[in-house]
Amino acid sequence: MRNFHFAGRSTVHAQNAMVATSHPEAALVAIDVMRAGGTAADAAVAACALLGVIEPQSTGIGGDCFALIQPKGEGKITAYNGSGRAPMAATAEWYLERKIHSVPLTSAHAVSIPGAIDAWDTILRDHGKMGLDTLLQPAIKAAEEGYVVAPRIAFDWKNQFEKLKNGTNTERYLLPHGKPAVAGDVIHQPELGKTLRAIAKNGRDAFYAGEIAADMVETLRGIGGLHTLEDFAAHSTETTSPIGTMYKGHDVWQCPPNGPGITMLVMLNILSRFDLTKFAPLSVERFHLEAEAARIAYMMREQYIGDPQQVHVDVAGILAKEFAEEHIKNIRMDRLLDLPNVAPPMNPSTVYITVVDKDRNVCSFINSIAHSFGSAIVSDKTGILLQNRAGGFRIQPGHPNCIAPGKRPLHTIIPSLATKNGRALMPFGVMGGQYQPVGQTRVLTNMLDYGCDVQEAIDMPRGLHYEGVYQLEDSVPAEIVEGLKKIGHKTTSVVGPLGGGQAIWIDWDKGTLTGGSDPRKDGCALGY
Repeated sequence: MRNFHFAGRSTVHAQNAMVATSHPEAALVAIDVMRAGGTAADAAVAACALLGVIEPQSTGIGGDCFALIQPKGEGKITAYNGSGRAPMAATAEWYLERKIHSVPLTSAHAVSIPGAIDAWDTILRDHGKMGLDTLLQPAIKAAEEGYVVAPRIAFDWKNQFEKLKNGTNTERYLLPHGKPAVAGDVIHQPELGKTLRAIAKNGRDAFYAGEIAADMVETLRGIGGLHTLEDFAAHSTETTSPIGTMYKGHDVWQCPPNGPGITMLVMLNILSRFDLTKFAPLSVERFHLEAEAARIAYMMREQYIGDPQQVHVDVAGILAKEFAEEHIKNIRMDRLLDLPNVAPPMNPSTVYITVVDKDRNVCSFINSIAHSFGSAIVSDKTGILLQNRAGGFRIQPGHPNCIAPGKRPLHTIIPSLATKNGRALMPFGVMGGQYQPVGQTRVLTNMLDYGCDVQEAIDMPRGLHYEGVYQLEDSVPAEIVEGLKKIGHKTTSVVGPLGGGQAIWIDWDKGTLTGGSDPRKDGCALGY
């Protein structure tokens, strides 16, 4: 029984299939694909490819992709790590010799090899019935025939105007008429459409070799990048097993490092030692505990997490009860823990897609170009906006996340999946850069501790303790803000909305699906 009411939009219900995305057109495309016999994986790729055109600030083929997929909602969960690597010439010494101590976010050095296309190809090979030739068609149509700009996307476009004005080829591609697009504008991207056509016809190799790769390399090297055709040709997706923890009788799964999902699992391990139900869902105590759990988990992430293919990451040790215990005993309700300040180098933009099809194949899928509009570098002839994910590296020899040849940076994007007794219950995710682990923790605890439905869990006011300041949405009641200040939190009102989430709850007994989608974005849940 719910003990509070937060008025928002309704949940969406269906029996056959369900999708939730950050844009109605993408949700519709996913439904069309499933109605035509496609799987959850097919639907996710088609929706994501379209979002790469119509939500260009968040995602695209110049970015990376992670996914968790569980066949029939009861099979083995597979984690897909489609994150790109640094060029083979990118050594820490090269940067330090040139007095570069952090990766400039709009430079060629911030561009890691885009992993999305290879990830889509790998996921479809394992779990799809359709190919890129079919699934890229809606994206091609939007790029060539034009798409209408949605309000949240226009908000980001306006916010990033200066960045786009000063980018590489961005004025030509992303500032039609020299100013930011506004809601209702129709945008055409014929060059991107042509690139997508080439990938649809010739598959992932069209992206990682040949003319398209050559154009990306030429564009990047032209502005000082270290990238080579060999770097693109060598790219591959890692297929692995997820990592998890238990919270309130539910298993919660994440992609392993270099994904940062372990951050959310550490937060859950800490919060599982407190009875959150003793506090109101909107209370000083709850906000405080969430902030303390986040501060501990983010400190862990910055100290210990890097690319496990190049550095040792003690996942079992970090997820052990003892790791959480060490910090839990110091948490006080009347003051903040004394922790070293960590300043993670990124606060990116992302799209998250969740899909469950009629066979209950479950897909939790995320794709990102890192910061809003990525590196603000568009490949000269192909119209591909490139990510700035390598901005997540440190240039600090000895640090697990120090840049190195062929290394993958510590990421921010995390698709999640909650299961019970081996069965999928909820594929979910929360977009929004550094907010993602906190957002996922909040949505899950809203449901498991406070009995929210998926939509209420997503709607509820949010906060992020980041770089020593508690950023709170305007909807957080004033008395809570005051209460947090009294116990020592520095607070600020957050400018834009914090993140954006989607979730689908599977009711196996009734044979139904319930979807929720964040009002902080333009999207929706759709089912049939």
